[in-house]
Amino acid sequence: MKLSMTKGNASVALDLMACPSLPQLFDAQAKLLGDKPFLWAKRMGAWRPMSWREAEGEVDQLARALLALGVEPGDRVMLVSESRPEWFVADMAIMTAGAISVPAYVTNTVADHAHVLNDSGARLVIVSTPQLTERVLKAALSTRHQPKIVAIDPFELEQNPGIDIIRWQDALEMGQAFADQDVPALERTDTACLIYTSGTGGVPKGVMLSHGALLHNVEGARILLESLGLKDEVFLSFLPLSHSYEHTAGLMFPMAIGAEIYFAEGVEKLGDNMVEARPTIMTAVPRLYENMRARILKGVERTGGLKKTLFMKALELGGKVYEKPGSLSLFERLQNAILERLVRDKVRARFGGRLKALVSGGAPLNYDVGLFFTALGLRLLQGYGQTESAPVISCNTPLQAKLHTVGPPIAHTEVRIAEDGEILVRGELLMQGYWNHPEITALVLKEGWLHTGDIGQFDKEGYLQITDRKKDIIVNSGGDNISPQRIEGLLTLEPEIAQAMVHGDKRPHLVALAVPDEEFAKSWAAENNIPFSMEALCGAPAFHKAILKAFERVNKNLSNIEKVRRFVLVPEAFSVDNEMMTPTMKIRRHVIRGQWGARLEALYE
Repeated sequence: MKLSMTKGNASVALDLMACPSLPQLFDAQAKLLGDKPFLWAKRMGAWRPMSWREAEGEVDQLARALLALGVEPGDRVMLVSESRPEWFVADMAIMTAGAISVPAYVTNTVADHAHVLNDSGARLVIVSTPQLTERVLKAALSTRHQPKIVAIDPFELEQNPGIDIIRWQDALEMGQAFADQDVPALERTDTACLIYTSGTGGVPKGVMLSHGALLHNVEGARILLESLGLKDEVFLSFLPLSHSYEHTAGLMFPMAIGAEIYFAEGVEKLGDNMVEARPTIMTAVPRLYENMRARILKGVERTGGLKKTLFMKALELGGKVYEKPGSLSLFERLQNAILERLVRDKVRARFGGRLKALVSGGAPLNYDVGLFFTALGLRLLQGYGQTESAPVISCNTPLQAKLHTVGPPIAHTEVRIAEDGEILVRGELLMQGYWNHPEITALVLKEGWLHTGDIGQFDKEGYLQITDRKKDIIVNSGGDNISPQRIEGLLTLEPEIAQAMVHGDKRPHLVALAVPDEEFAKSWAAENNIPFSMEALCGAPAFHKAILKAFERVNKNLSNIEKVRRFVLVPEAFSVDNEMMTPTMKIRRHVIRGQWGARLEALYE
């Protein structure tokens, strides 16, 4: 791997495809950039940086400490932490030690952590806050092979639970004592991490991603964005680093191009953090852009008057420039130039004032949301990928973004459309398989091609457009994969509900269509002295409230992203005769949506 210098600014040369591993890339960058700021976090009300040299020192110390604690090459080490500099240090140290990083969501329950620990066989867990440590400890005590724990923040115990808990600082000091210990040499084919993702059965599976897969993605992103200059870049990271999208695009990619990374304090402070950090590139999921658009429009509505008039005119003309290039009249061009200063500059200032690009991934972006930001002078690039592809497969380019597409495939990536329309992907970016699930792996990886389960087509310029989903997985606007069958199964087990269909693709939360159980409906009508009519009952608020109890019972046992927030009752049962069911009694989602889709969509109003 070659590195080049340009007036004090470091940049990776054209070929990352020759780099053996992520730790070796980081080591080269750290030696080149030295005391320059790298990882920023807010402490005691002020942003404080960790330099490249400091990060390199802690990574080296922690990697040697892991080896001293008995971690061997190929062992799995679980990482549970909010986004902070120590997350990167821990992740890179795990890989440096030759082990496999297993990121876990901070929102995981004790049972979720226990599943990941048991499934991965993790030898050690690195965890941050006392609250998270307590949850991990409870999970660890229930596992078959109880792991050691390294606690980043101090964790006090009244009594030793029988599991070794090592303080972060003690681990770093331990690493210093083992400074002479060699770390293993790594190759691109070595597994770097296990990213757990849910599938059709709803049980999270560990996706094995190699160093080569992640480096392939990083190089693809670098080539894609090189027209932006990629000099002195600043990223603001706020998505969970346990998500493959943020892990690659918001952590490994910035590291690879020598960028600075600010770790946001949380979504609630994101607006302030953008103004403070002044990012040049931001990665986010559609839900964030939806929320931003809603907040901006509400603010404009409250302000009213001339400001509202100017804002809406900027939206109108900006949209026209994108959708009908060259169509503005002379007067409209003059108006648009004035609005660039009066409206768009102020909007850009709210994002820090120096954004080169907003990147959207993890779920499909609504066209109107994309057009909104584009019309306001913010470059928004929609991409496409899956955890199984490390995750980026394609993305729009800065020089030509088509909002209705997910752009052309990234460099060194083959994408073709199968006879049935399914998108197939091949290249080094592909996963090595699902951990402990060779039979499921074989269903997804066939003859070197990843079968994505998405239906798509290419336009004449090679831009990929997603037109449908082959598999029944809901991807909400936050990028979470949700199995609707599992939730529908739980709902139809309740005595009040005969049939159900869950809906929420590209949406912030789930809603549902439910057919009441006829016996329950008759009984309820009799108890309330109401003549039985399924159609009348489905429109009765009191009956709706009775069915609500079933949803509340089911929701208690579901994660936040799986909870059904609202529902509509329909009197007509799904059947083979009305084509809403197959002969094997599976619901035909597209037929049901064709009949009741408008009422489902109305639940989001």
